Amino acid sequence: MISTGSITDGLGSISGIVPMVDYPTIEDFGHDPWWITVIKTVMIFVILVLLTLFNIWWERRVVARMQHRIGPNVNGPFGLLQSLADGVKLALKEDIIPKAADKWVFLLAPVIATVPAFVTFSVIPFGPMVDFFGHETPLKVTDMPVAVLFVMAIASIGIYGIVLGGWSSGSTYSLLGGLRSSAQMISYEVAMGLALVAVFLYAGSMSTSEIVAAQDKFWFGLILVPSFVIYTISMVGETNRAPFDLPEAEGELVGGFHTEYSSLKFALFFLAEYINMATVSALATTLFLGGWTAPWGIAQIWPGANEGYWPLLWFFGKVLFFIFIFIWLRGSLPRLRYDQFMAFGWKRLIPISLVWIIAVATIRTVSLEGGISRQFLLIGIGILAVLFLVLFFVGDSTGDDTEGAAATDGSGDRAGTRREETAGNGGYPVPPMPTGGAVRGAARPLTFESPSIRQSPTTSNAAPAREEI
Repeated sequence: MISTGSITDGLGSISGIVPMVDYPTIEDFGHDPWWITVIKTVMIFVILVLLTLFNIWWERRVVARMQHRIGPNVNGPFGLLQSLADGVKLALKEDIIPKAADKWVFLLAPVIATVPAFVTFSVIPFGPMVDFFGHETPLKVTDMPVAVLFVMAIASIGIYGIVLGGWSSGSTYSLLGGLRSSAQMISYEVAMGLALVAVFLYAGSMSTSEIVAAQDKFWFGLILVPSFVIYTISMVGETNRAPFDLPEAEGELVGGFHTEYSSLKFALFFLAEYINMATVSALATTLFLGGWTAPWGIAQIWPGANEGYWPLLWFFGKVLFFIFIFIWLRGSLPRLRYDQFMAFGWKRLIPISLVWIIAVATIRTVSLEGGISRQFLLIGIGILAVLFLVLFFVGDSTGDDTEGAAATDGSGDRAGTRREETAGNGGYPVPPMPTGGAVRGAARPLTFESPSIRQSPTTSNAAPAREEI
């Protein structure tokens, strides 16, 4: 349907032809025959499995391109069947259960981690109302007034699978990985939830369908930039992906919570991680990038862009954009230190989220009740954005300075004693501290002494003996 009107994006208005989109409402759900619901559920399952196989191949190809390698290119066209071959290989591997493991919990943990990843997609909208075998139905399984809270609650259940998997393995490394993952997900779920509050304030609803409909004039990712940035960072920490993959840090934890897992049980953990990537990407698309609606400009040129099954193209295009960000981060950034990672969440993201919520609530109240011009509101938003960037990028160096001062001044005697203790045995097992404390900046250049020539015990003029290695 086409009508003449104007598009208001918060910065002005653009007059012209505005396509009228048939957005589903909560009243449109619950009327489908049982067989349509079953078909929708099976299709979501198949799509997520195929998307996982594609994402694994895509990640390996993109990272290979960044590292000047080729990547998978043998199995199937362009190597597209490589992920399927890896899945068959995992299925045929020997299934090992550690002797010290709690068997039933050990077997149940991967299932607990995987099932919630599929369930969350039941409230993600893929498109408008369509004709499906003669029935008018929305491209979505179901909806509810608190759909976003449902996604957050179900996603939180997946952490139990990781924690139980690490605990039941009977391995210290697995237990530490599970504990890290629980602390990490709790910390970053707080920041993620706070980032969504501003979306609820602007949309006036927690229903995913109504949030998409509320973005018919402007995407929330454009007017709620701090919320968008905080959510994007939090979703990387929520999915245990690089540079926040501390629970799976092979440098200190071998493989983390899934160290003792093999065969299909390990494949389930692997599947859960990639589906969680798709889940948080789909949620970001729904809440910040207009969901399944076409990017601005396409609908004005092509009136049918938001009709029928075409919105599936826009939706999965936006989802793949976020997944590419995951891949880009993995190929670009090193892993954070754990204390830096936790401090970043609690001392940066959460305080900034709280300040931003207060600012959005104030601006929203003033905008609805009137009494102030939009120009002053935009100026206030710009000032808040600048403050946000300053707080976001300015680090806290007081702890490092205090530690360095303690190493050079307050703990000088202790450092000297330590050097004396380790000097006799060549610094083993604890290497001596550099003179004057820890070195900051570039390392000092290395100097090598010439090897000493062993002299004969009888005379110093004798020929040097052969040097032993």
